[in-house]
Amino acid sequence: MEEKERKFHYGIVNFERRKHPRFNIDLPIEYALVPSPSSHPGQALNVSERGLLVYLSEKVEINEFLRLKLFFPSGSELNEVELIAEVVWRDIHLGKDWGDYRCGLMFVDISPEGLNKLKRFLRSLSE
Repeated sequence: MEEKERKFHYGIVNFERRKHPRFNIDLPIEYALVPSPSSHPGQALNVSERGLLVYLSEKVEINEFLRLKLFFPSGSELNEVELIAEVVWRDIHLGKDWGDYRCGLMFVDISPEGLNKLKRFLRSLSE
């Protein structure tokens, strides 16, 4: 009986653990630390029903809360969703085009109307 040669495969497997899919975007945001009234511009790079990847111009700390406006097109009009998000991670981005700080945000307070607008926008991205 001939012995078969066994081949082993090695590599990295990356399983998506997120419940909601993320969509790549390039949209402006406006943010302010809660409870500060002064706002700053930023950029959103991806979005899901539960959070955003953003570039911010100022350093924020993990577990801080941001009041955020996300601006996106819907047909011929510009929509805006206001929400409160928590900073869940942060790292430094050295490029000058996007801002200095890349952060992951998780939505903690969004109105039902705002969530519906966001869901409609996400559906339009998946079509």
